[in-house]
Amino acid sequence: MEAYLIDGAIVLIATLFAVLALGVWIGAALMLTGVVGIVVLPALFPQFNEFPVEKVMGTAVWQAMASWTLAALPLFIWMGEILFRTRLAEDMFRGLAPWVQRLPGRLMHVNVFGCGIFAAVSGSSAATCATIGKMSLPALLSRGYHRPMAIGSLAGSGTLGLLIPPSIIMIVYGVAAEVSIVRLFIAGVIPGLMLIVLFSGYIALWSLLNPSRTPPRDPPTTLAEKLRASAGLIPVLLLILAVIGSIYGGIATATEAAVMGVVGALALSAWSGTLTRASFVDSLMGAVRLSCMINFILAGAAFLTQAMAYSRIPAAMASWVGAQGFHPYVVIAVFTALYIVLGCFIDGISMIVLTVSVALPVIQAAGFDLLWFGIFVVLVVEMAQITPPVGFNLFVLQGLTGENIFRIAAATAPFFGLMCVAVALVTVFPGLVTWLPSTMLGG
Repeated sequence: MEAYLIDGAIVLIATLFAVLALGVWIGAALMLTGVVGIVVLPALFPQFNEFPVEKVMGTAVWQAMASWTLAALPLFIWMGEILFRTRLAEDMFRGLAPWVQRLPGRLMHVNVFGCGIFAAVSGSSAATCATIGKMSLPALLSRGYHRPMAIGSLAGSGTLGLLIPPSIIMIVYGVAAEVSIVRLFIAGVIPGLMLIVLFSGYIALWSLLNPSRTPPRDPPTTLAEKLRASAGLIPVLLLILAVIGSIYGGIATATEAAVMGVVGALALSAWSGTLTRASFVDSLMGAVRLSCMINFILAGAAFLTQAMAYSRIPAAMASWVGAQGFHPYVVIAVFTALYIVLGCFIDGISMIVLTVSVALPVIQAAGFDLLWFGIFVVLVVEMAQITPPVGFNLFVLQGLTGENIFRIAAATAPFFGLMCVAVALVTVFPGLVTWLPSTMLGG
């Protein structure tokens, strides 16, 4: 890379971190950094071309926001907000508990399977962790289950909200990287199921190695009793089938399926008796606040991406990486370490939009598929959800349990390790990500 490009990159990175350190909103910080890239860099380094900042900003923000695909984002968020206020957590615990009694680890598997089911209608890691945790943790601890294991399994399983579609963060990545949302949703299925198997397998193995820390199972129940207990799960399973099935079957786009999901969530809330004027307004305002925050970040990221493209820094970095002949696994290892470190300080959505303009050219130069990289990023961002001091799931569990956040992080460490295994598996066997979308959609 030429010296002026390196100096320009240093100026932009220093500007971004300095503005963030002042406590400026991330969306505004991205826009200010973009202004520096358009206005300040040409003044400091004559090699950079000058461009009209107002035209660049207007075009970038409009293109980022005027997206039919992006309309799915607030709708899926609203669907999760509605279901967060229903009795879904109680229904899940009551419905799943009889089926896991014979498994080693017994009711701790409810954390994994419950989070997996709620993830399919939520798209949010924090909402998944909070919804399942508010019911399962008191029940597990009152029955005498090992406290660190109960907390750790919930923190780890809560991250499934990002990977199992419909995922908010997949929509953000798809819009930022111009990758099909439907393909991303389909690509997340096998890695999501793989994580569920890894988590449940670890719980079973731990229980077999520590039999004294697992309470005896409840009295046996008949098949009819199990089916009656699971009746409350039928509506939410039908909602999952309608939303995800319509996308996978090619019947509806992600946005159309999101509309169906909101209508179904409202119907489910009304049927359960939790749909009131107050809950409706609370869910709507919660969705509006989160959607506005994400859209503001996306707008800032779009402007910064455009500014970076005009500066030619990402293209130069990609060319430099390609010229060095780094092994693709080295590139991925560097990005994994980068995202884990970033996850200690900022949230997952911000991690993606902060890095996408630089990461994508480098990833393409290293020969990786952008669809695969999207699932890789989601997995690594999941890991960031349980890394102190800013892991969102850790804060959720601190609110639920009152435990010290570093004790919660220690309890979650084995599940962090399992996520590292998952990242290694999808890197060595990329077909775990790409096979299903290519089979269902072709290409």
